[in-house]
Amino acid sequence: MAVSFITLSQLQQAIRQTLCGAFTAPVWITAEIGEMKVNARSGHCYMQLVEKGGRNGVPQAQASAVIWAGQYGMLSSFFRGATGRNLEVGMQVLLQVQVSYHELYGLSLRVTDIDPLYTLGDLERQRQETIARLKEDGVFDLNGSLELPLVPQRIAVVSSAQAAGYRDFMKELGGSPYCFRTELFDAVMQGHGAEASIIDALGRIAARMDEFDVVVVIRGGGSQSDLSFLNSYLISYHIAQFPLPVIAGLGHDKDQSVVDMVAARSLKTPTAAAAFLVDRLADFDASLASLGQAIGNRAVQVLEQHRKEVMLVGTLLRERVAAVRMRAGWRLQSAGETMRAQIRRLMRDGVMRLDAASVQLRERTERIFAAERLRLEQAGRLVGIADPQRILARGFAVVRRGGHALTDASAVRKGERLEVTLQKGKLIVEVIDHEKE
Repeated sequence: MAVSFITLSQLQQAIRQTLCGAFTAPVWITAEIGEMKVNARSGHCYMQLVEKGGRNGVPQAQASAVIWAGQYGMLSSFFRGATGRNLEVGMQVLLQVQVSYHELYGLSLRVTDIDPLYTLGDLERQRQETIARLKEDGVFDLNGSLELPLVPQRIAVVSSAQAAGYRDFMKELGGSPYCFRTELFDAVMQGHGAEASIIDALGRIAARMDEFDVVVVIRGGGSQSDLSFLNSYLISYHIAQFPLPVIAGLGHDKDQSVVDMVAARSLKTPTAAAAFLVDRLADFDASLASLGQAIGNRAVQVLEQHRKEVMLVGTLLRERVAAVRMRAGWRLQSAGETMRAQIRRLMRDGVMRLDAASVQLRERTERIFAAERLRLEQAGRLVGIADPQRILARGFAVVRRGGHALTDASAVRKGERLEVTLQKGKLIVEVIDHEKE
């Protein structure tokens, strides 16, 4: 029995005719840019569009797309002007596409238009989703609950080494009369690689957290979309549960980013962040000067008070002696005896009052110095709150492999042995299983 058949090219032509008949007009679609490349010679932009589902980000659909050179310059310029950001991998976009099918190359989409407002709206949606997820995880307020040290002088800085904001920050600190020890943990602060770079910098700081008082994350100004990485769940999650207070100086004056919300302090610019640290030390310096002045003033008051009492005793003695000398002559001998007795009594009384005044002076001075020592001890205890052991006592732990701190569960293999540092002692644990983010 003969089997009917068609050739592959006939099948491909039938598919093309069916698709072209079903999609005669362009359609609007939403997708994520999975891959993107602009041909340097032709100027055409080739993209791989994907649609992901769930938190695991597994693609549910994908298709190739192209923006011909004649339209790419216009559309990319229009998009950048509306959002302040270039088209890039990982971005959610709303595109108008013309569906086409080729017998050799298969299905492809030709992009004819783009709606930048959709991308801006998606950035806000991501921001709200990040906030909700952090609150659901119970970490949103953790870093904000940490107390800032009274004297934050050891500063870990997360920034790009070439950034103007970093130079402004260092200039502001350098112009102050106080000594700061800063160390830069260089990171990418814009674009697709910012998330992984910032998380890596935080991990390096966490491995040496006992060397620092605070962490400062700084970046200069930029458009809303340029700063969209500051709404990243992973960056915000790491900052929210970071064991040291984090100060954000992120160069914007509009809506707060999620990083601003979860950090212990949020300042508008890198310069403002540096000024905050300088003011913190200035306040402590002023409080110490005020305490010293108060002690000195009180000591002067006590000494002046007892000096007046001694002078009063002397005046009373002189008045009594003068009265005795005015007595009648025939009673001179008796008066002399009486005078000597009175003088001895007055001298004894005076000595006793001087002794009592000296005791009171010592007691008052000791009380004053004891009170001020207590205040200084309290200030010292406040400085000690940032002790790493206190942080570990709250339930935090540092996980290390081979002496290096771990921040990514995907880097660990089943069966590996890890070291877990707690407040009291260390644990050696073996990985049975783990979930990758």
